[in-house]
Amino acid sequence: MKTVVGPTDRIVVVGAGLSGLAAALHLAGAGRAVTVLERADHPGGRVGLYRGADYEIDSGATILTVPQLIDEALAAVGQTRESMGLRIIDLAPAYRARFADGTSVGVYSDPDEMTAEISRVRDTAAGQRYRRLRGWLRGVYESEFEHFMDTNFDSPLDMVRYPEKRSALLKLVRLGAFGRLGHRVRGLMGDDQLARLFSFQSLFAGTAPNQALAVYGAIPYMDTCLGVSYPQGGMRAIADALARAFTEAGGILELRTEVIGVDYAGRRATAVRTADGRTLSCDALVVTADIGSLHTFGLRRRRLRASPSAVVAHGTIPAHIAAEWPVQAHHTIDFGREWDRTFTEIAARKGHGKLMGDPSLLLTRPALTDPNLYLERAEQRIDATGHLNDTTRYEPLSLLAPCPNLDAAPLDWAHLSPYYLRELLQTLETRGYQGISEHFRIDVVDTPQTWKDRGMLAGTPFSAAHLFRQTGPFRTRNLVPGRDNVVLAGSGTVPGVGVPTVLLSGKLAATRITGDLRHARAGSSPARAVAPAHKH
Repeated sequence: MKTVVGPTDRIVVVGAGLSGLAAALHLAGAGRAVTVLERADHPGGRVGLYRGADYEIDSGATILTVPQLIDEALAAVGQTRESMGLRIIDLAPAYRARFADGTSVGVYSDPDEMTAEISRVRDTAAGQRYRRLRGWLRGVYESEFEHFMDTNFDSPLDMVRYPEKRSALLKLVRLGAFGRLGHRVRGLMGDDQLARLFSFQSLFAGTAPNQALAVYGAIPYMDTCLGVSYPQGGMRAIADALARAFTEAGGILELRTEVIGVDYAGRRATAVRTADGRTLSCDALVVTADIGSLHTFGLRRRRLRASPSAVVAHGTIPAHIAAEWPVQAHHTIDFGREWDRTFTEIAARKGHGKLMGDPSLLLTRPALTDPNLYLERAEQRIDATGHLNDTTRYEPLSLLAPCPNLDAAPLDWAHLSPYYLRELLQTLETRGYQGISEHFRIDVVDTPQTWKDRGMLAGTPFSAAHLFRQTGPFRTRNLVPGRDNVVLAGSGTVPGVGVPTVLLSGKLAATRITGDLRHARAGSSPARAVAPAHKH
């Protein structure tokens, strides 16, 4: 495995998202002096945070899988969830899916519970088909994780150069993992509707199920079989715990610090320049900014096809209104009747994207798992018993609608978003979510333009699509060509998009600097901080 050339004592990490924090922790654990620079006023990156007048809500990823990767990052500096006060709760069901015919299905990681749930909505034979599907998903995941996700590639030839990778690749071939995910899942499940539960996750990787390689069966395996978790206090609690572990290990985390450029001496980055006029010297640089912003750091990227994007509305809803909705779940996926057409619309090529004609939507209600998130507001109302109450209980609510990125559909979101949201809420109203149009108090709306303004590729938070030519060893590599000491981390590089994968990305980036981290723990000293070299 190729690593950074030259000294690596002092390291600057740009970005305190999960990949940057994971990289910083692994580097700190290996005894490096690390400073993390973050332009926002809080850590987390795309695991974002919106602060309302009287509440906070996750504004980014809300689905957590494989929390053991958090444990691994914390363990790099001798910490645990418990020592950091991080409590992670398993969700059962992980989410509920509701179909256009009114069928509601809970998704459980326990095989017996999920078999019983499938048998309840269909029959015993369907439950047994699910067992076969689960076995296939497991085979894909176990063949892929160690050798193709949790690994660095120097060349596509690495897939056949090493015996263990060659063996895993042959197993994936035997499993049919280089066919199409949607076709494979439908064939095993024997039910077009239920097959959606185990294939829609390809959207996280930026491709439609019918176009995604079946190797991405690893993603539905993680969230339908390994399970979905929730960190008490919200996803932001993960970033807070990682950041505190890093600073307690001696690293420096600077918030509200934007990097506006990098100084190079030949092929080596020697310092970063910040918007407040400082220059921080470094021996190595880890860049976790979006792949669409690499030019800021004097780096080039190849032409990439971006994933679809999303419109996300965050706000609050009176709890008594939401309590009457047809589904009561932390995560609800409300499917429209259309399926293939939906992906044709949102995953179209340049200039051909459209808004969903029959939307499938994600509603997130974290207070159902974490009652501490409920809030009381002073306003009078008559309750169900006819009594006058002086306060009304509210809960945080997020609504996510997939949509085309700005390359596929360069829409005027500043003008369009209020009308589109009104349409989405009316759609939910007709599906039984009574009162959502009138009572959902929307405080912030993120659109493709939001993501574009933050420097994200084509206005999508899901980065480059996982097409074959942008996957595995063909994805943008973390060791930057032409630069001896610059490493990338984040969703745009290996292994890809998603919470577990960006945590892996941070570790893989650190490995490019330290070598194999599994052998770097013994005798490691606490991280030292990188001090500013001089001030302009």
